[in-house]
Amino acid sequence: MKPARIIILAVAVVSAGVAGVLALQIARGGASSQEPQTVVEHEPTINVLVAKESLPVGSRLNPETLAWAAWPEGSLVEGFITDRNRPDAMESLSGAIVRMPIFNGEPVRPEKIADSSNRIMSSLLPSGKRAVATEISVATGAGGFILPNDRVDVIMVRKSSEGSLLTETVLSNVRVLAIDQQIQENDDGSKSVVGTTATLELTPDQTKVIAVAQEMAERLSLALRSIADAQEPDTTAADYLLSGGSGMPVIQVIKTGEIVTGGSAASQR
Repeated sequence: MKPARIIILAVAVVSAGVAGVLALQIARGGASSQEPQTVVEHEPTINVLVAKESLPVGSRLNPETLAWAAWPEGSLVEGFITDRNRPDAMESLSGAIVRMPIFNGEPVRPEKIADSSNRIMSSLLPSGKRAVATEISVATGAGGFILPNDRVDVIMVRKSSEGSLLTETVLSNVRVLAIDQQIQENDDGSKSVVGTTATLELTPDQTKVIAVAQEMAERLSLALRSIADAQEPDTTAADYLLSGGSGMPVIQVIKTGEIVTGGSAASQR
C-alpha cells in the first residue's frame, strides 16, 4: 500500500474517533440539561417578639425573657409586635406587667400585658370587679398552697350568742388575684414561703359581703377549689349580710367539735 493512502486512512480513522467522542459528549450534555430541577422557594419572614420562657400573671417583662423570632410573613396576625412596627419593643416593654399567662415561644400581644407605669393590681383587675384583701395564715389558707388565679370559697367562723361556733360560706368560687408572700424561718433552720394576705377579685356586692364578714367573723378561711370550677358562676354570696335581713341560709352549729344542730343564722342569735 502506498504511503499516501496509509496517511489518508489514518487521518480518516482519527477524525472518525474524534467525531464519535464529540457526539457522545454532546449527547450526555443534552440529557443532563433536560433533567428536572427542584426549586425550593422560602417564604419571606419577619421578626416577631416572643417570650423566651413561660411568664405567669403578674410577672414583669425584661430583655432576658424576650427575644425576636423569625415568623412567616404570611402567617402574621394583627397585634403581633414586630421589628418593623416597634423596633425598640424589647427595651420599651421592659418592666411591663403580664396580665394573662404567656407561654414559651408565644408572640407577645399588647392585650396580654400592661404598661409598666400602671399599678400592678389595677392592671390585673377586670372591668367591673374590685380587689379586696383579707388576712390569711397557713391554717386559713389551705396550707399555703393557694396561688394567684386559684378559685376559693370564703368560709366565716363566728360565735353565736350562746357561745357555740357557727360556720357558713359567705363567698363562693372567687378568684385569687395575688398572695402577699413572706419568707418564714422554720424551727429546723429551713425557710418557707407563707402568704399573709390574699387579694380576691370580687363584684361590688361581694365586696360589701366580705367587709361585713370581716367584722363579724372570729376567723375567715379560704377553701381551695378545683381548677375545673373556674367556669362556674362566681357571684354566689351571703346576700343577707348586705342588709341584715332574715333570709339567712341554713348554717352549721358546732359544739365541742361536733355538729349538733342546724338552723338559720337568725335563729342562732
